[in-house]
Amino acid sequence: MRAVLLRGVKVVEFASYIAAPAAACMLGDWGADVIKVERPGGDSMRAVFADVKSELKGNPTFDLDNRGKRGIVLDTSKPEGREALAKLAADADVFITNVRPAALKRAGLDDATLRAANPRLVYAVVTGYGLSGPDAHKPGFDVTAFWARAGVANMTAPKGADPFMLRTGFGDHITALATVGAIMAGLFDRERTGKGRLVQTSLLGTGVYTVGSDLAVQLKFGRLASNRPRNQPMNPIATFFKSADDRWFVHNPRGGSVDWPKFCEVAGRPDLVEDERFATGKARRENSPLLVAEFDKAFSALPFEEIARRLDAADMVWSPVQTPADVVADPQVAAAGALLQVEDGEGGTYPSPAAPMRFPGDDMAVRPGAPGLGQHTREVLAELGYTADQIEAMMAGGAAA
Repeated sequence: MRAVLLRGVKVVEFASYIAAPAAACMLGDWGADVIKVERPGGDSMRAVFADVKSELKGNPTFDLDNRGKRGIVLDTSKPEGREALAKLAADADVFITNVRPAALKRAGLDDATLRAANPRLVYAVVTGYGLSGPDAHKPGFDVTAFWARAGVANMTAPKGADPFMLRTGFGDHITALATVGAIMAGLFDRERTGKGRLVQTSLLGTGVYTVGSDLAVQLKFGRLASNRPRNQPMNPIATFFKSADDRWFVHNPRGGSVDWPKFCEVAGRPDLVEDERFATGKARRENSPLLVAEFDKAFSALPFEEIARRLDAADMVWSPVQTPADVVADPQVAAAGALLQVEDGEGGTYPSPAAPMRFPGDDMAVRPGAPGLGQHTREVLAELGYTADQIEAMMAGGAAA
């Protein structure tokens, strides 16, 4: 079954890496016809494992954000390649790119040019730092623009700890979600006005919003408490603990002190409720390391399954700390629709992370795999009206693969 929410919507993606392709992929998951345009060398993410010595086959990082697309290659350094891309955009609903705006303008593929030819086009630009300002021209990845410059890395590392690198695609995929939201707003506006528009997102802007709760405090008060080590939390029952069988879990209490006595019961330490060192929220905060140590001893004597049973019986807000292997085996992950099936090209399917939005009754069952480099070039160029001879000439000249 193919999702039909965006059936009839044509998306042209002229982008590489993760954030913009991931946004286009989500639109494709919802039924849009997504045409991925690559230069002759291909999207750099195709080579992400090229330097890794491994017998593993495939590229799941690329496949995740490019499933279900039609892929073509155009050499936009040549007039015929630029012309073909402009033709694609001329009857598209959405054009999404993360190519730097100055390069797009030189190629005649900028917002003003493409929307002059197609006033209904929603033109989406994903950048590192935005479209204006002194650093708008700079290249950016999620680890630089989102993680480091937006303050996320500083706020995430506990006080006194060195900064650490970001996992692949973390900021990119959050930015992709923001980009999809912007595109859908642009399409909705077009339905009312009949005109498309420019929409834009940036890794920097997404990073700032992602830590917006903390930055709101910084903006209001001019300061912000640092992230604390596990054994020194502001609220000693809002941290991680380990069971007797070496399994971690995290507890997140509700506001106020409503969960304090119940958590002591779960730990088998009801006596702590009356301990004068911990009798008030202020006292617990001041003696946080001592209280965490008491809970560490209590939980280290209990098996994880017993702790889980007690936490659930008390209706506490908690979760196990899962490894990636745990996550993919978690039945609730599947039940929540967090995975979908993708064709493997050999008659079978394999599971892949799904976008977090669900549309009951219109969720896709199986998605096609990611396209090979230039796999649909002839097909798409023929749809644009190019003759077989013209297509072969373009391909022979390096404009397509």
